[in-house]
Amino acid sequence: MLPDAIKKRTDSRPAIAVRNVHKEFIIPHEKKTTLFENILGLFKPSNYEKFVALEDINLTVERGESIGIIGDNGSGKSTLLKIISKILRPTSGSVEVNGKITPFLELGVGFQPDLTARENIEVYSTIMGLSKKEISKNTDHVLEFAGLTRFKDTKLKNFSSGMQVRLAFATAIQTTPDILIVDEVLAVGDMDFQQKCLDVFNEYRKKGITIIFVSHDLSSVRRFCDKTMLLKDGKQIAFGKTVEIIDRYIYGVDKQEAKPVNTESQTATAEMPVSQTSTSISDPGDVSAVRKDRWGNQNVLITSVKFIDKFGSENDRFNSGDPMKIQISYQSKEALEDCVFGIAIYNENDLLCYGSNTEIDKVPAEIISGNGLIELQVDSIPFLNGKYFVTVAAHSKNNITYDWLDKRFTLSVINTSQKIGLVDIKNSWSYIGGKELSK
Repeated sequence: MLPDAIKKRTDSRPAIAVRNVHKEFIIPHEKKTTLFENILGLFKPSNYEKFVALEDINLTVERGESIGIIGDNGSGKSTLLKIISKILRPTSGSVEVNGKITPFLELGVGFQPDLTARENIEVYSTIMGLSKKEISKNTDHVLEFAGLTRFKDTKLKNFSSGMQVRLAFATAIQTTPDILIVDEVLAVGDMDFQQKCLDVFNEYRKKGITIIFVSHDLSSVRRFCDKTMLLKDGKQIAFGKTVEIIDRYIYGVDKQEAKPVNTESQTATAEMPVSQTSTSISDPGDVSAVRKDRWGNQNVLITSVKFIDKFGSENDRFNSGDPMKIQISYQSKEALEDCVFGIAIYNENDLLCYGSNTEIDKVPAEIISGNGLIELQVDSIPFLNGKYFVTVAAHSKNNITYDWLDKRFTLSVINTSQKIGLVDIKNSWSYIGGKELSK
């Protein structure tokens, strides 16, 4: 399916050189639809504003490198790719591209719904500049790769969205690019299709093709990209080793610009409904179905809960597998020696994922009085991906609730590994000698 190995080039120029690129868009605040409105508009100034999509972007990509671009929605990733692909022109600055470029930006653009799969392959391949001979040679391979051989004479409008994407991708990879531009291709399709995409990109990478890869799937970015650029609000924040840039993205640009924690949800105020509910966090399943947000007799008051990342900063999103500390600040009205602190973690489907407390973990009891802090060290976050709700509680050893904050705190975990599922189970593999087993 893929072209033969690309010959090594002696050209010392970089594959891509982006220099001081700035891009602005004009956003009009009035709509002119009729001839009269357009004529009238000539005699009064237009009402519009400028939107800066990219500001002073500099990027040099050497031949054969795989470069990732990450950032939140609206950070300018797709705009930058379109400028590199010559689809958009920069407002200022320059872009130098040395080599044949193939952009995978919007798969299927140009497909016609009333044409069959085979006819669309022919049209799309012609747009990409392939000859009739190449198109004829490749069509059956394209259909086979997309898993659509049976539907070669079916009109595109009768295809599902997944089938259309598979056909578009299989058609697009016929070319022999020097530079590949990829924008969120892996965000669509089923797992089998995504694995095919990954296999193709691996082949391209082995052949020395330069790749620029934009994706919110950080595990794919970590897997494929030698270096990565971080964009934020159109500005280039950092460019360097992929592992380091992903950390900066998740944990904050730097300690001064770390992602602020939602203080309203992460801080426990003293105002609360009081209830004498006496349920231990070690058995959260016994709590009444009609739950209040907070209850207890307030002999011990939890004043704040903080999640601390591996850089020592307060945060609410973490890499899977990274360490984390949960700091619980409390205030005790009197000296107590039987206080138990506990947590429970639920996922978005209200499934209890973990629960424990200081008594279960056999933490030596201490007399607490006044203001204090207790810290839970998590050596490796086991969750792979998702948003989680955390319950924090303080109660006596005989299950009198001092303060129970039910799912008041949230944290997000981002999967940057290649593992799939809900949790990362620590394991090890070993080969057992075949000779012994064959006897």
